[in-house]
Amino acid sequence: MEFHILTDKEKLDIPRIHKEVTSTYWGKERTWDETLMAIEKSICFGMFNKNGEQVAYARMMTDGLVFAYIMDVVVFDPNKGKGLGKKLVQYILDQPDVKKVNTVALKTLDTHSFYENLGFKKVGDSKMWMSIERVKYD
Repeated sequence: MEFHILTDKEKLDIPRIHKEVTSTYWGKERTWDETLMAIEKSICFGMFNKNGEQVAYARMMTDGLVFAYIMDVVVFDPNKGKGLGKKLVQYILDQPDVKKVNTVALKTLDTHSFYENLGFKKVGDSKMWMSIERVKYD
């Protein structure tokens, strides 16, 4: 499948993003206004097919130095199971501001193996937190 990823928020299909995020366990209580605020205050990544239709979404917050937090990774039906989520997260990890940070983190209850394949490891005894740690503290 041919696709491209943009960070231009003007191109995002916000109603579709809201629908997809609120269908998840982590976003089911999110209001429309909260979706808008999350988009406004985050770096957003929209994945689009060759026809310009959005097929996936993720967002991130980072200081570009110490910490990056990836959130709301969703692939829209009927595109699930085609490897697009992996490509989207890898694209985010390859961004210059993300490559420089000491820690890249996320939370998940049910996709640990997916993120482990991208280099994330569970954080301590947490059932949700995962991270890529690039700096060792002794």
